[in-house]
Amino acid sequence: MGRGAYGLARVAVLVRTAAKWCWWPGLVAAAGGAFVPGYTGARIGLLGGVALFVAAALVTFLARARRYTALAGDAVRADRAVVLQDRRVTARAWLRPRRWWLLLAFVAALASSAAAPGAGGLLLAGAGAGLWAKAVRLGRWEHRHAVLLWVRPEQALRHGPAGGGVTGYETTGPAAGDARPGGARRTKTVVRAA
Repeated sequence: MGRGAYGLARVAVLVRTAAKWCWWPGLVAAAGGAFVPGYTGARIGLLGGVALFVAAALVTFLARARRYTALAGDAVRADRAVVLQDRRVTARAWLRPRRWWLLLAFVAALASSAAAPGAGGLLLAGAGAGLWAKAVRLGRWEHRHAVLLWVRPEQALRHGPAGGGVTGYETTGPAAGDARPGGARRTKTVVRAA
């Protein structure tokens, strides 16, 4: 990095990474828990789990929605000196401080099947579904405005890309970086667009 240079991470990649690490462990915990003869029985446990799935998806989708919109609306053009973080680097940086919490959440979701089979896993998967829908919404915003949203990783990695420590987003052209609008992997990698 040259003088005055700083790094940026994609907002949508951060959200999409969180979605992935809630969705898949949640599904595995729900599938494993469905075979446990819990206190409520499989039918009631799974029906309760579906209700928890929907509730968690709605809560995570709507959480900080206004904050995301405000930050996106006030985003400024990124300077040419910025270094755009690779999506894999962003995903690893998000996962590193949270891996034990995610493992604990998975174990708790699996253990909850002793009371209500599959319910805890579906709750975790619902949080992932809501986050995935949020990443899709961010992708539509980016596509509509023909820009990509970026955030300073040191501000976003602790409390999330719309947390209180985030002072603002920056934008680049839609061809920048190695992730498409919404955070999905790009088939052809472009390092940076002016």
